[in-house]
Amino acid sequence: MNPLNTVRGTIISGFILAFLLILISGDRHLVGIASQSAMIWAHVLSGITWIGLLYYFNFVQVPALGEALNDEGGPGGAGITKYVAPRALWWFRWGALLTWLTGAGYLWMTGRLGAAFELGLRTNDTYATTIGIGAWLGTIMLFNVWVLIWPNQKKILGMVEATAEEIAKSKRIAFLASRSNTLMSIPMIMSMIGAGHGFIM
Repeated sequence: MNPLNTVRGTIISGFILAFLLILISGDRHLVGIASQSAMIWAHVLSGITWIGLLYYFNFVQVPALGEALNDEGGPGGAGITKYVAPRALWWFRWGALLTWLTGAGYLWMTGRLGAAFELGLRTNDTYATTIGIGAWLGTIMLFNVWVLIWPNQKKILGMVEATAEEIAKSKRIAFLASRSNTLMSIPMIMSMIGAGHGFIM
């Protein structure tokens, strides 16, 4: 049985391969920081899922749905809204939550959670300032996902009952929250990557 035939098999195989590479490397340094490394790894992996889907929604799905709705005689967007969007939104919202939890977990493990959310102002810690900007942007984005985007998408997709007027309002709220997250993702990624690679504010 080929594990690549299913998403689950592919993901499990990816984790097994990563674990084997760690064992083969024989790097004893990895053992000493294993929990922090695992937390960062989970943070990056879930962050790629979250932001990748954010970009998919904004750069691919929303424009494609707009074109599909304006294409008279075309197949329309029913397939996307019925099959693709609910699944993508599942990965999107849980990826967002896992990204935030693993990021906060890493900062807690390193003793910098408070300093990061204080933007390093009390401790004069430039790393905390840089990562803290990313953490605050990520927190606002997480709020947008769970409080603005997801509840409104449920109305748009017909998962909960809503009037035509409520659906129209939900479309605008979800659109603006998603576009705001796309805007904030750019400096958020700059801060997150910069903190670990020498770009300090």
